[in-house]
Amino acid sequence: MEVKVINNNVDKALKVAKKKLAADGLFRELKRRRYYEKPSVKRKAKEREAARRRQKWLAKHRPF
Repeated sequence: MEVKVINNNVDKALKVAKKKLAADGLFRELKRRRYYEKPSVKRKAKEREAARRRQKWLAKHRPF
């Protein structure tokens, strides 16, 4: 990933970098790995994430 600093505006570059990292899911992953998850909880979270992605896809591809 690359973020360019234009006119020494580091604040704007930092904001863009954070937005890109959030879109990649880095912050969600860090939060998830902070504590140990039991395998059953991990499996349910994985199913929940798949359902979230499915809903997002359906919302984007519905004909109306």
